[in-house]
Amino acid sequence: MSETKLDKQIVRIGFIGLGLMGSRLTRRLHSSGWNIRAWNRSPEPAKAISQEGVAIAPSIANLVVESDVVLSCLANDAAVHSVYFNDGGVFSAIKPETIVLEMSTISPELSRQLHHEAANRGVRFLDLAISGSTPAVEAGTITLLAGGDRNTFDTCTPIYESIAKQWFLIGPGSSGILMKLVVNLLLGVEMLAIAEAISLGEHLRINRDVLLDVLSRTTVIPPAYAGKFKKIKNGNYSAEFPLRLMSKDMDLVLDAAVASGAELPAAKAAQLVFASNVSSNGDWDLSAITTFVLNQKIAKP
Repeated sequence: MSETKLDKQIVRIGFIGLGLMGSRLTRRLHSSGWNIRAWNRSPEPAKAISQEGVAIAPSIANLVVESDVVLSCLANDAAVHSVYFNDGGVFSAIKPETIVLEMSTISPELSRQLHHEAANRGVRFLDLAISGSTPAVEAGTITLLAGGDRNTFDTCTPIYESIAKQWFLIGPGSSGILMKLVVNLLLGVEMLAIAEAISLGEHLRINRDVLLDVLSRTTVIPPAYAGKFKKIKNGNYSAEFPLRLMSKDMDLVLDAAVASGAELPAAKAAQLVFASNVSSNGDWDLSAITTFVLNQKIAKP
C-alpha cells in the first residue's frame, strides 16, 4: 500500500471487538462512510450492530483476510492475546502490508509481542490507545495515542479524523500504550481524590447540591470530570468507564512502575480502593467509587 492517506471510498476496514468502546467506534466509522465489517466473540452485540447496517464477518480470519485495515478494541490482555495468536486469529490469516490499529489498553509486554509478530509478518502495526470514555467516542472527541512507524501513522489520518479530536505519535512501537498508562494513572488518582473531597464536604455538612455544583466549577476540576459530577449528583452510575477496567488499568500502571523503578504511592492507595470494589460494583461507572468513600466508617478512639 502506498504512503498516501487512506481513501474511504476504496479501503476496507475490519473491526474486532464490540464492547462499550468498540461498538461506538464502529458506529462512528460506519456513519462516516467507511466500508466496515465487524466481528465480536459474543453474538448479541454483533446482532445489534448488524441491524444498523454494519456487516458481520463469520470469523476473525475471514475478517482480516478481506480487510486493508484492521482495528481492535478489547477488554484485556487475555482477550487480545487470544484474538491475535490463537488458531484462526489475526496472525493466522493476515496479509503482508495490512495495517493494524490495536486500540486496547494492554500491558506493554503484550504490546511489544504484537509489534514483533507483526514485523515478522510484514504487517504495518500501530498501538493506538484511546484517551476518553464512551461519551467522547460518541462525540468524536477522543484523543489517540500512537506508537509505531511515522508513515503508517500519517497514512491513517482519515480514520482518526472520523473518530477523534486529536492524535499524537508518541514514539516507536508500544509508546502509545505507555502514554495511556500515564494518562490513566491521573484518571484513577484524580477520581479518588474527587471522591474524598466530596466525602469531606458532606462530613462538614455542606449542602450536597451546593457542594457538587461549586466543586465541579472550580479550576481544580478538569473538564473530563464534569460528567462524573452529574452521575454522582443523580446517583446514576451506568458505565461510561467501568470500575473493573479502571482497576485493571491501575494494575497495569503498577506493574509498569515496578518494571521501570518508579515509585507511585498515590496510585497504590487508589488501586487498593478500586480492587476492593470490583467484585460488587465492577460494572458500575468509575464515579461510583464516591459511594464507597462516603460509606467508610472510621473507628473513634
